[in-house]
Amino acid sequence: MADELLINITPMECRVALIENGTVNELFVERTAKRGLVGNIYNGKIVRVLPGMQAAFVDIGQSRTAFLHLNDMVWARTQTVPNIFDLLHPGQVLPVQVMKDMLGSKGARLSTDLSIPSRYLVLMPYGNHTGVSQRIEDEEERVRLRNLIDELQVKHQLPGSLIVRTAADGMTEQEINQDMAYLAKLWEYIQRKQKTVEAMGLIFEELPLPQRVIRDLANENTSKIYVDSREIFQKLQEFILEFVPTMQERLFHYPGEKPLFELYNVEGDIQKALQTRVDLKSGGYLMIDQTEAMTTIDINTGSYVGGRSLEDTVFKTNLEATHVVARQLRLRNLGGIIIIDFIDMQETEHREEVMKLLEKMLERDHAKTKITQVSELGLVEMTRKRTRESLEHLLCESCPTCQGRGYVRTAETVCYEIFREILRYARAYESQRAYTVVAHPAVIDRLLTSEAAAVADLEHFIDRIIKFQVENLYTQEQYDIILN
Repeated sequence: MADELLINITPMECRVALIENGTVNELFVERTAKRGLVGNIYNGKIVRVLPGMQAAFVDIGQSRTAFLHLNDMVWARTQTVPNIFDLLHPGQVLPVQVMKDMLGSKGARLSTDLSIPSRYLVLMPYGNHTGVSQRIEDEEERVRLRNLIDELQVKHQLPGSLIVRTAADGMTEQEINQDMAYLAKLWEYIQRKQKTVEAMGLIFEELPLPQRVIRDLANENTSKIYVDSREIFQKLQEFILEFVPTMQERLFHYPGEKPLFELYNVEGDIQKALQTRVDLKSGGYLMIDQTEAMTTIDINTGSYVGGRSLEDTVFKTNLEATHVVARQLRLRNLGGIIIIDFIDMQETEHREEVMKLLEKMLERDHAKTKITQVSELGLVEMTRKRTRESLEHLLCESCPTCQGRGYVRTAETVCYEIFREILRYARAYESQRAYTVVAHPAVIDRLLTSEAAAVADLEHFIDRIIKFQVENLYTQEQYDIILN
């Protein structure tokens, strides 16, 4: 079954779903009021240089200063590693490109090694070598493309280096030439804009999401591209005609009454992607726990007992889990350090087969992934390149009750905290005759029932009356003690 791209447009946001073999595998969301910054090029102003970290904070006009590390800067690699002060100083203005969006409390990550993509190529004006995507496996085609790029680069007088993207596989010289001509014009525009922009400001803005996904994701496997907005459909027609003419016959406007995402059950998949538990068809399940430091994925057999033996059951569950893990990484856009806890397998052959299948499934991922090692405890340690916020961080916020911890103190614990606080007040304020405890209904209920004897003992001990008042708007951990 061929791939499909679904583009859902509303005045507030644009959402794109990539359907592979009838399943939603990737989701992109771009809010109108909060567009991503990745790919944008700015004139940035150095605010502060951090010699201990070999990095600097850069003002690019956003709410938080961005971060620029020495390793992401252009300098002669033949020389010894310079000190950051040799390259940067406060007040300095230089062109920078956003590599990673602002994530959580962190500002955007920057680079001075600019990267400008087109349909088939990526121009790196400060690079020094031509590269070909590893996903183009045919060696003869790799050589053809490399020679063609070297020849056309001289013709268009493009500086630096070019990376050949996967989409260039099998493309004609004319198509590659048109793509490079576009890059030459774009680079000329960026250089001109850099000189006219004031001390700080936007030089080049990455394409809007609909055009971007067609440039980056549409390929020979894409059978249909549906857009539910007539206005965006017309804009995409113009974009495709100029940059991706092979997709002209595959772009369709969807005018149906039933929402496009509901038609393909994308809405249901989004809701499931925000849950911690992911069920396997066999009866097993995954538990996905995303934190700021890392993401952990725990695999369990659950109710599945279909194997001939325990080892067979575990092996089949782990094999099924590799497919689901690879899909969930893409769908949820999980990045950074990822730890996968497969169920323990006794047979070495089974462990090797599960790892091979996981690596094979990860080959389909557009983001760069790397399995670093399998630890002594059998945990698979891997990384996935993170350039934008995960689906959870994009669509959700920390729970105001638990502050993102995933738990709250019990009513019993809060009661005992209240007792200790009252004792402290009794010692500090001798003139008070009574106390009023204002708390969540569950806490007050426990104070009046299970803890009633303890309350009576406390009243006798401090020789003061304790009153209670329910406040429905309080969380279970909140309380106040009013001195009367």
